[in-house]
Amino acid sequence: MLEFQNVTFRYPEDHLLMMENLSFSVEDRAFVSVIGASGCGKSTIFRLINGLEQPDDGKILVDGKPIAELRQYSAFMPQKDLLFPWRSVEKNICLPMELQGVPKKEQDERCAEVLGQVGLLDYRKKYPKELSGGMKQRVAFARTLLSGADMLLLDEPFSALDYLTRVEMQEWLLHQWEHFHKTILFITHDVEEAVFLSQSIYVIQERPFSEMERVEVPLTYPRSRSDLKRPDIADLKERLIGKLRRGVSL
Repeated sequence: MLEFQNVTFRYPEDHLLMMENLSFSVEDRAFVSVIGASGCGKSTIFRLINGLEQPDDGKILVDGKPIAELRQYSAFMPQKDLLFPWRSVEKNICLPMELQGVPKKEQDERCAEVLGQVGLLDYRKKYPKELSGGMKQRVAFARTLLSGADMLLLDEPFSALDYLTRVEMQEWLLHQWEHFHKTILFITHDVEEAVFLSQSIYVIQERPFSEMERVEVPLTYPRSRSDLKRPDIADLKERLIGKLRRGVSL
């Protein structure tokens, strides 16, 4: 679904390139995580996919077409929920459809459907201040879904949550992914989170980087937390942590 072809990029204020001749791909309906040290370029990849930054060289394709020719091909969910406090849950969720000019009746129908899927139908008239952290993230995810994009870019969406809520949200996210059949790219610093969620993991270990090591996760779906105790999975986590430690020193 997504393909980087020899992409080179440098921020104008930087002397060093962020990435040089980077090529990688993500399959349709895949769940792929990207891990790496802070400042290595994970979020820059998302900015390039969204068209917020332009590559100095190379091509970025979605479904074989340059992203400059496409609209609504991806949706972004950042670390913070970014809900508007003066808008109710349903009004926050309907915002992408409002911007697209979707008729009000269709907005209401699609909003009710997705709220039912994420378990928040009874909270549609509530305001963000009345919700827990996990509920806010579910609302933000529902809003991302209703953008109409088939590819979702999730940038550490659970990093601000407490441990138990984060675990619950990880399990919930997998259920939503299996239901909605979206392609998900997921940025995280949490190796265990990446292993639990992903089919494959891209690792950034240097800067500038011209490649990302791709690591396959030997787990099928559905998954349980007990899978993380398997000897081969425990070994995988340690190997990934070792790769990140080497990246921190760069």
